[in-house]
Amino acid sequence: MSSTKDIDALIDLMAKLPGLGPRSARRTVLHLIRKRSLLLIPLADTLQTVAETARECLNCGNVGTTDVCDICTCEKRANGELCVVEDVADLWAMERSGIFKGRYHVLGGTLSALDAVGPQELRIPRLLDRVPSEGITEVILALNATIDGQTTAHYIADNLEGQVRLTSLAQGVPIGGELDYLDDGTITAAMRARKSF
Repeated sequence: MSSTKDIDALIDLMAKLPGLGPRSARRTVLHLIRKRSLLLIPLADTLQTVAETARECLNCGNVGTTDVCDICTCEKRANGELCVVEDVADLWAMERSGIFKGRYHVLGGTLSALDAVGPQELRIPRLLDRVPSEGITEVILALNATIDGQTTAHYIADNLEGQVRLTSLAQGVPIGGELDYLDDGTITAAMRARKSF
């Protein structure tokens, strides 16, 4: 039995995280062990807490610790604008920019014929229900500028045409770009220059 079995297991788990390969995971774990009381123990405690409390917002799909997130419960954000994003990372990127003051809808992915992902596998039916029930006047399609993202945007636009004003992000979002990788200034410029879809 190896004396480093638990450490090796931690390295293997860390290597599964985005952006970390085996070498980076090993360095990270060694750093955590060296800073046990400063980093490792608080990290373990926080991970346990998040594992027990994190959940998806029942309304929009954001991640938080309550059934309905703070954005959805904030009356100031009930301004009739609904920003549709692909995933939670995109919502958080939009929030970092500070430009959008409405509410969000997280689809949980994009339509993809190759991966057999249809509207029912995403939160598209919930989106179509939210528009009339929440008095939405504008739907901002802030989906990634990928083929699947644009296919999804067109599907949503076709289903909401004539019900609300449909806009999409404009300049600043490169073709093939993903919101989570954009800086705050680029997101702000794109949000300000949005156009009808």
